[in-house]
Amino acid sequence: MHISIKASRLVLAAIFCVALAACGTTQPIAYSGIASSSKLTPNPKDDTGRIPYSYSTPVEWRKYNAIIIDPVTVYRGPDQQFGDMSETDKAALAGYMQTQFTEKLRPRFAPGSNPAPNTLRVKLTLTGAGTNTAVASTVTRFDLAGMPYNVVQSIRGKEGVFMGSVSYSVEIYDSTSNQLLKAFVTKQYPNAMNIAATFGSLHAAKTGIDKGADALVADLK
Repeated sequence: MHISIKASRLVLAAIFCVALAACGTTQPIAYSGIASSSKLTPNPKDDTGRIPYSYSTPVEWRKYNAIIIDPVTVYRGPDQQFGDMSETDKAALAGYMQTQFTEKLRPRFAPGSNPAPNTLRVKLTLTGAGTNTAVASTVTRFDLAGMPYNVVQSIRGKEGVFMGSVSYSVEIYDSTSNQLLKAFVTKQYPNAMNIAATFGSLHAAKTGIDKGADALVADLK
């Protein structure tokens, strides 16, 4: 009887994981309401699914030593991906994004406020986000049903179940010519086994913002 119960639990866990994999998650799109939308194309260099659409021109990033970061905007187009997220939460994420990108780009670039030679202008648009599912986001990192799935997702660098995320667009211009140098849409989220990121409804989305800011700094070196 004990073996039978154990086997049944394992079967249920397997079914649960298959169901989760089948559900999939919302992926960012080439949002119709952002300025660079017409130039974004599928990104063949990305096998993670984090940056499905991008645009770039050959740029010598080292010649730029200052940066203007426009105020982060919350996307209002019909293809936004916020679900039923409250306006308060959207504003909180936009404010957090402004702070984190400014702080993490500061060591690389001097802050600017007006167009000038060797100065970039960055426009960030928050296009979607999801919150942690209370209790379930934490429990499924430990229980028999959720943990195997999340472990696999962690190894693959994919999203964990019941965990929040953030989607946004980045558009980078030469501040004097207003030429678009680089643009992409991205979805960022914590490692699937990042238990700390499951506490609080917005913690996972904020962790995604942190990761995205770090990634942009690395891209612009």
